[in-house]
Amino acid sequence: MLPAYRAAKTLVEVVGDIPQGHADRILLVDDASADATVSVATALRLDVIRHKRNLGYGGNQKTCYRQALENGRRCGVMLHPDGSTTRHHPDLCKVIGAEC
Repeated sequence: MLPAYRAAKTLVEVVGDIPQGHADRILLVDDASADATVSVATALRLDVIRHKRNLGYGGNQKTCYRQALENGRRCGVMLHPDGSTTRHHPDLCKVIGAEC
């Protein structure tokens, strides 16, 4: 899950850093960005939800979690689309992998 706001410049690199086979679905929730975040996410073939107005980081996270639950997910990994957490993705997957 990627709670995004103005992430167009970093999104390609962040998604590219996710190791193959570590995610069966990538959801980006755009928090009413004025840049090309949605266009970039669509080009990357991500699942995209776009807020009509900015709900802030907490509101964005809630949408991510709600959507995951509605799709029957038991586990998920939230990454920041600015790249600050991508390097931890393999470690997170190892920890929760046995549970999911």
